[in-house]
Amino acid sequence: MKYVYPILLTPCESGYVVYVPDFDINTEGASLSDAIGMARDAIGACGLSLQDLKKEIPQPSTIVLDHKEGEIATLVDIDFDAYRRANDLRTIRKNVTLPSWLAYEAEREGVNFSQVLQEGLKAKLNL
Repeated sequence: MKYVYPILLTPCESGYVVYVPDFDINTEGASLSDAIGMARDAIGACGLSLQDLKKEIPQPSTIVLDHKEGEIATLVDIDFDAYRRANDLRTIRKNVTLPSWLAYEAEREGVNFSQVLQEGLKAKLNL
């Protein structure tokens, strides 16, 4: 899911304040590139929170942002699926069933079950 959202950057003493109207959120960055990165991160975090709450992510507005002299109106792209893969590092517990002989052999060899399952799932899902 790739989206492109408009943002408004306002210069301040410490860099830039960023407003993301589609999410009605603010963030800031020390430089222009930092501010744009912080906007992408804020949009990603809000989007994942909405997904986790089973709510819809706002569609990007098509309006051109009005802005004052010195402010910068620009766009930020975000891929919510890639953002989740890179930033949602929570772990969850899953119960699996194995034949006892296989579990015995794996334990005898010191196999890390979680690691093998993760590797297998990534291979199966082409991730």
